[in-house]
Amino acid sequence: MPDKKVAVIMGSGSDLPVVSKAIDTLKSFGVECEVRIMSAHRTPLEAYDFAKSAKADGFGVIIAAAGKAAHLAGALAAHTTLPVIGIPIKASVLDGMDALLSTVQMPKGVPVATVAIDGADNAAILAVQILAVSDETLSAKLIDMKNKMTEKVIEADKKLQSQL
Repeated sequence: MPDKKVAVIMGSGSDLPVVSKAIDTLKSFGVECEVRIMSAHRTPLEAYDFAKSAKADGFGVIIAAAGKAAHLAGALAAHTTLPVIGIPIKASVLDGMDALLSTVQMPKGVPVATVAIDGADNAAILAVQILAVSDETLSAKLIDMKNKMTEKVIEADKKLQSQL
């Protein structure tokens, strides 16, 4: 198991159906994760405290998922030097565009890596890639994953060619 864990923070419990994909992906790589609900607007002090102590508490990356006015990732990123990955959640009549823009439009000095709307799988894979910079076991698992993806596409192409 990697020496660093990943924090997966949701703005609301209703985000769990999307966020569970990130949790499952992290577990498939053997990465420990801690899952919490915090709100940039409703529990700002708890979010601040978590972000301030995250590095000392053994985290290597924070994933933050929120919808609507999705300020959670930015609020956490403002108080830590750890990489923060935002997952904009499709939770409003704007189909997640509001969350996407709230997550991706960060001011200079407070970066948030942002994946696609509801892109929890990629958030987890990006977190694993970040941890893999200093973990050869994780790096090997990522190479294996990418090789399997390549094999699936090649097999799909072969099947297509045989049908034409």
